[in-house]
Amino acid sequence: METMIKQMVKQIKTIVLLISVSTLLAIGAACSNEPGNKGTANSEPLVKTDPAKPPSDKGDTVVTGGDLAFMNDAAPGGMAEVELGKLAAAKAQNAEVKIFGQKMVEDHSKANEELKQLAAQKKVTLPPDVMPKHKEIMDKLSKLSGADFDKEYVKAMVEDHEKDVAAFENVSKTAADADVKAFATKTLPTLKMHLEMIKGMADKMGVK
Repeated sequence: METMIKQMVKQIKTIVLLISVSTLLAIGAACSNEPGNKGTANSEPLVKTDPAKPPSDKGDTVVTGGDLAFMNDAAPGGMAEVELGKLAAAKAQNAEVKIFGQKMVEDHSKANEELKQLAAQKKVTLPPDVMPKHKEIMDKLSKLSGADFDKEYVKAMVEDHEKDVAAFENVSKTAADADVKAFATKTLPTLKMHLEMIKGMADKMGVK
């Protein structure tokens, strides 16, 4: 009889223990689902990242003043160099002058295209054609031939490139717009090379 009672007491203790464990597990699960508690699966990151910012809609700076005047002068001037270069490549008697003319076409065509891209970026409308002073030189040279053409072309190129180098050098130092300054700075070494070349030819040909 005593043995039976001990077994019953043991079974009761086991049942009570199981009930206690089940109760604790149920309470724990309920607590983990409360809004105030952070579980592993739904926990927020310790370090929050800011949402990606939309790209800036700030446009390019407006080109004004001296920078705008420079672009409006450089465009027709560059076009004139190309047209005069074509004349020299076709009409020059001196081989060096002919080669120089072709170089003018290539180098100034490239610079003109870069200036057009800059103008489009800055929403600047460039002059579509050369200036009257350029047409006057072109008309004059088109009527000449042989050595006369060579001398007048070389003389015109020395004068033009001296002015160009001075203008581009000034803008490379003083331009308010960074992109205009960069264009002038990039183009300046080529203009200086042209000036050195044409001055050398002028000395050989006795052109003053």
